[in-house]
Amino acid sequence: MKILVYSGALTEKHKEMISEAANKVGADLCFTENANEVPEGYEDTEIVYGYGMNIIGADNIRMLPNLKWISITSAGVDYLFKPGLFKNEDVIITNASGAYGVSIAEHIIAVSLMMMRSLTYHYSESSNGRWANLVMQKSLKDCRITVLGTGDIGSTFARRAKAFEPAVITGVCRSGKCDDPVYDEVFSIDHLDEILPSTELLVMSLPATKETEGILSRERINLLPEGAYIVNVGRGSAIDEDALYDALQSDRLGGAALDVFRKEPLPSESNLWNAKNILITPHSAGNLTLPYTVNRNVELFCENLLRYAEGNKMNHVVDKNTGY
Repeated sequence: MKILVYSGALTEKHKEMISEAANKVGADLCFTENANEVPEGYEDTEIVYGYGMNIIGADNIRMLPNLKWISITSAGVDYLFKPGLFKNEDVIITNASGAYGVSIAEHIIAVSLMMMRSLTYHYSESSNGRWANLVMQKSLKDCRITVLGTGDIGSTFARRAKAFEPAVITGVCRSGKCDDPVYDEVFSIDHLDEILPSTELLVMSLPATKETEGILSRERINLLPEGAYIVNVGRGSAIDEDALYDALQSDRLGGAALDVFRKEPLPSESNLWNAKNILITPHSAGNLTLPYTVNRNVELFCENLLRYAEGNKMNHVVDKNTGY
C-alpha cells in the first residue's frame, strides 16, 4: 500500500502523526509539497491525502490509475465531480467534515457582531482619526436566526449562537431532519419561502450541488425583512450576487458577510467590492489557517487510514449522488 501526501500545510508534528499511522498499517509513505508532479516510484499510489485544489490543478489524479481512496482536506468536494477525472471511477472520496466547525463558527459569530454592532463603521472612523457618531445597533439577543445547512458547520455555529439568547434558531436542510437538539425548529428547504420573512440573520453553510445552485435568488432575497443580515460561508454559487448587490445598495438589507463567491478570487471588476455594508473575506473562514483545523484534519485522516486498512467502514465518505 502506497500513500502520497501533499503536505504544504503540515508541520513536522503532523507528519509524525501520519507516519505513525502509516507504520501501523505497513504502508509506504511519501510527503511532497510539489503538486505539479507525482514523485518517482509512487505512480501506483493507492491513497492520496492533501489539499484537493492543488491536486486537481496538476491533473495528478489522472496520473494515478491504482488510486482507491482520496482524502480531501476540505469539506466541500464539488470540484472533484468532473467526468473522467478518475481512471478508477470506484475511488472512495472522503472529506474533512468535522474539522472546520470551530473555525467557521467563530468566523460567523465575528462577522455577525461586526455588522450588527456597526464595528466596521467605528473602525473606519477611528482609522481616519475621527470620533464616530453614535448609531443604532442590533443584537444577537432576541434575534431570529435561520441556519441554512444544518451540517457540522451550521450546527457548531448554532450551539455557540445559543449563548447569545436569540429569540429562535431555525434549521433548514434538505431532509428537514437534524439530530442536533440546538435548533428550536427544523424544516426542509421546501419551507424556506415561509421562513425567510421572519429571518433577521440568515447563515448559509451549504455545499455546492444542483439543488443549492442559486437557492438564494432575487425573489428570496426580497422575502427577507428590511434590515436583515446574510452570512455565507458555504459556496458562492448559492447566491444571486447581482440581486444581493441591489438589495445592499437600496438599503433593504442591513449587511452581508461573504466568504465565498461564484468566482474566486473575486474579480476586481465585481460590483460587490463597492456594495454598501458588505464584509468580504477571501475564503478564509475555514481553510487550513487555524491550528485546530489542521490538527483535527490530520486526526480524521489517521483514524480513517486505520479503518481502511482493516476493511472497516470509513467516516466522512462522500455520497457521489448528493455531492457531500
